Order: sequence, then C-alpha cells, then structure tokens
Amino acid sequence: MKKRFAMTDLGKMRYFLGVEVNQGDHGIFICQQKYMKEILSRFGMEMCNSVNSPIVPGNKLHKDENGKLVDATKYKQIVGCLMYLLATRPDLTYSVCLIARYMDKPTELHYAAAKRILRYLKGTMSLGLLYKKGVKGAVQSLQGWTDSDYAGDTNDRRSTTGYVFKFGSAAISWSSKKQPIVTLSTTEAEFVAAAACACQGMWLKKILKQLGRDQGRKTIIFCDNSSSIKLSKNPIMHGRCKHIDVRYYFLRDLVKDEVFELKYCKTDEQIADVLTKPLKLESFCRFRDMLGVCDISSLV
Repeated sequence: MKKRFAMTDLGKMRYFLGVEVNQGDHGIFICQQKYMKEILSRFGMEMCNSVNSPIVPGNKLHKDENGKLVDATKYKQIVGCLMYLLATRPDLTYSVCLIARYMDKPTELHYAAAKRILRYLKGTMSLGLLYKKGVKGAVQSLQGWTDSDYAGDTNDRRSTTGYVFKFGSAAISWSSKKQPIVTLSTTEAEFVAAAACACQGMWLKKILKQLGRDQGRKTIIFCDNSSSIKLSKNPIMHGRCKHIDVRYYFLRDLVKDEVFELKYCKTDEQIADVLTKPLKLESFCRFRDMLGVCDISSLV
C-alpha cells in the first residue's frame, strides 16, 4: 500500500474510535477504559460506589405511568453513550437495551436503572474482550448460542431475543432485542430467536469466507429448548405451530441443507441467557467469563 499511497507506518494499532487495542503474547485485548472514564465524568458519577452487576436480579422495568419524570435529554445521552460501549462489553447488552426502551418518557425508576449501569462500570472499567493467541481445534470454528425470555416485557408481553457467536476464545457478535411479534408459547419465542440467530450466522459465515476462514461444515447453534429444535427438523408439531409466521420457517431449510445444526444445551450452559434476562450474580459472572470478557490486570 505504501507504493500506491502516501502513508506512514505507526506500528501496531493501539487506539481506534474510542477502542483501546492491546496486542501481545497473550493475544489481542480490546476495551474502552478511557471512554468509560469520560462517561462517568460527564454524568458526575466518577466518585460513585460500584456494584457487581448492571441490573438487579429479577428486576423488570415497566412504563411507570405515575412515576416522576426526569430530564429526557440527559437520559437519552446516557443511553447513547452506553450503547457505544457495547462494542467491547457484551455483558452490558441486555441492561442497556432494556433502559433504551423507555427513552420516550423516562421516570426516576428508569434513571435509577441507568445509574446502576454506570455504577457497574465504575468497578469494571478494566474489563474487555480477550482473543487468545494460538487457539486451535474445534474452538476455532464459528459457534452460536440462542435464547429468549418468554413474554419478558410486562407492558406488551413481547419476548426478548438474545444470541451470541464465538470464534476462538471470545464473542465476535451478540444481540439483545425485543421480538417484533407477541409469541403464544415458549417454543414459538425460542424458534423466532433461533431464526434471528441463523440470519446473523449466515452473514458471519460469508464474512469469514472472505477472510479465508471458510466454515464449510455445518455451524452449531446451541439452544436450551428441545421443542424448537424438533420444530426446526420436521413439521410434525403442525397443530401447535401453524400460527407461527412463515418468514421464520427458513430456519428449517437451513437445518435441512445442513448449513446449521441446532443442538440442545443445558440452561446453565446457555451463554445467551445473559442477553435476555437479569441473572443472579453467580450466573452473570460465569456467563460473562464464557463470553471472553476478562480483566486486563490478569494479563500482566
């Protein structure tokens, strides 16, 4: 490229658009520590007490029609800043996407939830994603996890779709999003989530192929709902699923063509659980580690 463009080699990348990159013998570690400090300082939370989780276990936010309104502009600024952190912090995905649903008329209840996330950042600024060097074997293949929280939204009873893909030692793609339809069963909610996961998986397989990492064999997607796995393989359960929107049935074709394979996994091994619901501290920390999130001090 130097022969065609006037450019200077500044060495290995260390900082790019707010993302800090640490490359060494351990692998590649990315975080946004400097950006987190700027967020806490901007919203006057640099001296706050830290907490161990971004959301209270079992907490379900609602519209809070009778609650006291807060400054919507400031609330939106907090949400916007936190959204950019999701580039390196998948453990924040569910909590940030949850408070983002109430930007229209935020109340003190929603503001308190947003402040708790900032307090969680205070104690976890050194966390980031570690892509370990020299990872070989099956771990080097693309793997996905999909989950849903059935009727988790107390206002419109829509479910939350969560999925995560790992390549190597850490997550490379993740999402937590409220489903566009009201599902009538846990099976339907899980099936819709699996279909969304498959869409992202198709895109990732194409990207990896362009990068010389062709995922020729079928990609494994782990799901903790046996009924949705059976539904993806055959239409026997027609009586229980004929109401499901046909656009989600392309997942069955992908499974039939062996592009993807849905495999059952236990709930305590379902990494995507952290993207769909508030968890107990022990489970949250375990899934956070499984996502590849670690402390930079452990690399020194």
